[in-house]
Amino acid sequence: MTESLTTLVAAVHPIDQAAADAARDRHARLAKPAGSLGRLEEVGAQLAAIAGACPPPPVDRPGLVIAAADHGVHVQQVTPWPQQVTAAMVETFRAGRATANALAALVGAEVAVLDAGVVTPLADGEAAAGAAIPLVRAGIRAGTEDITAADAMTLPECVAAVQAGAATADSLLDRGIDLLIGGDMGIANTTAAAALIAAYTGASAEAVTGRGTGVDDPTYRRKQEVVAKAVARHRAQTTAPRAGLPSLAALGGLEHAALTGVLLAGAARRVPVLLDGVNAVAAALAATAICPPVAGYLIAGHRSAEPGASAGLAQLGLSPLLELEMRLGEGTGALAAVGLVRAAATVLREVATLDELGLAGG
Repeated sequence: MTESLTTLVAAVHPIDQAAADAARDRHARLAKPAGSLGRLEEVGAQLAAIAGACPPPPVDRPGLVIAAADHGVHVQQVTPWPQQVTAAMVETFRAGRATANALAALVGAEVAVLDAGVVTPLADGEAAAGAAIPLVRAGIRAGTEDITAADAMTLPECVAAVQAGAATADSLLDRGIDLLIGGDMGIANTTAAAALIAAYTGASAEAVTGRGTGVDDPTYRRKQEVVAKAVARHRAQTTAPRAGLPSLAALGGLEHAALTGVLLAGAARRVPVLLDGVNAVAAALAATAICPPVAGYLIAGHRSAEPGASAGLAQLGLSPLLELEMRLGEGTGALAAVGLVRAAATVLREVATLDELGLAGG
């Protein structure tokens, strides 16, 4: 790792279990039956542990980093969609017209768009027609290599992408963001995500590979074979197949690496990170392999319909807040769960205790 990435990892400290215990104790004293808010109570305890304070601070300003990149494995015909769609969606994000933008506006989330490695050239800054959101450029490389034949990227390129994601997240955090979300865009990225999840969990390619955008049966079978071939190649090259950075560089996308940086930055700043779908879960596995304490800062927003997401969440020990059969990506599933995270913090802050009502011991 570079010195700056080593510094970032060193800044991540375990969450405060004493604050979590204090939150659980406070819940037991609130004016409601004990345990009556179910999992919202445990989310509140986690928010307290992240902040190191009970009650935790309010969740007022969510922020979304959408990292976009293309994939060399696209040549294996794992999707019918051309890579130009990645660039078209980046411009749609910038114009504020994508699903992620609509849901972000609904919950008041600020959006940042990162070109982590898009193949199709993108317009600069205000030169993009109708662009409302500036484009952040990682400037590392345009797309990755085909993971069935070569490592997706070099280790230095992977580290640079992680740092680009962290820097983009830091720019939001510097403006007061208090809940961080990582979104993704990249044609063929569910193939790379499945390979990463298989590598980090030890699950089979068949168990973690989904249909992505809804591919037909022949394409789906080919996609499973491609994931299996890529993972087998990686395992044959290393004695540590679940190593954090080497696996990410060998099998992941530049956007997965950037999202890994987003997670590390959130944890380093003691801000909760709300996970989206299968690509965010793949990045979470990478981040926790690089820096295990990151796990304490992660909240699963929803369960993606992609099977790899469930395998990854199980490995992370996370239970999702929502199960809506979503599989869009972009951060949309996490955005749908923002209200629940806000509710968990609000209850601990605003609900009266039995002591305050003069009902203690009654």
